[in-house]
Amino acid sequence: MRNIFLFIRRYFNFLFFVVMQIVALYILFHYNTFHEAAFMGVANEVTGNINQRYNNIETYFSLKKTNEALARENEELRNRLRNNFDPADTSSKAVTDTVAFDTTGHFRKYLFRSAKVVNNSVGFPNNYLTIHRGENQGVKKDMGVISPNGIAGTVIYTSENFAVVMSLLHSQSRISAKVKKSGETGQVLWDGKDPSYVTMINLPKSVPIVKGDTIVTSQYSSRFPQGIMVGTVAEIVNDQSSNFYTLRLKTATNFYSVEYVNVIENLQKEEQKKLEEATKKDQ
Repeated sequence: MRNIFLFIRRYFNFLFFVVMQIVALYILFHYNTFHEAAFMGVANEVTGNINQRYNNIETYFSLKKTNEALARENEELRNRLRNNFDPADTSSKAVTDTVAFDTTGHFRKYLFRSAKVVNNSVGFPNNYLTIHRGENQGVKKDMGVISPNGIAGTVIYTSENFAVVMSLLHSQSRISAKVKKSGETGQVLWDGKDPSYVTMINLPKSVPIVKGDTIVTSQYSSRFPQGIMVGTVAEIVNDQSSNFYTLRLKTATNFYSVEYVNVIENLQKEEQKKLEEATKKDQ
């Protein structure tokens, strides 16, 4: 206590000056409209900047929960798309239904399940992703896997709660794809070089192609719905000795930063497979 009084006595003049300055400023801003408005403007600006920085910090630490919520929402929205329902063709008169999708699931063809990527490689000739969804969550071998932006790979191994995905960046990966604007099909594979690019082959030179054209999955893929992004044309290789183009595609999926994916189950795949195998046996 004695030290406090000694401190006040020693710096009395300075402390008195500070108090008088505060009183003077209070009177100035409180009883003068112009100065009050100016002070409030500066105070609001400073307060706004502090609140913004605090909000940015708070948002950063809540990114994990935000990403998980977005993944769940993305899964739900994908499952509501009309393209995931494929009813059998009939001779009945075609009418426009007011329901955007089949609520009973009777005609559903594709079912999406979101999953978090817990391991990923990009620097090898054969790359894989590990996802935190397995047999207990309905994931099976040969299911297609997509990122929020495009094709990611195919499930090849499963355990109770995990699955290993053969990445699009794999020497044995083969995807049936087509040119979005014209519909001509080809095959997409990886040459083992740059993880940002894949190659499309078996595309006839009669097809009009320019840089920037979009390549999507074709209707011939049993793992993926048609129209899923594969990439965009970055380079056209015109081999004079061949009647087919070789296209270099910029991948839609950024394999360096993929965090969440969707596993796709084709609910009509087994029916189609059995019919095609029976047909082969009869030949």
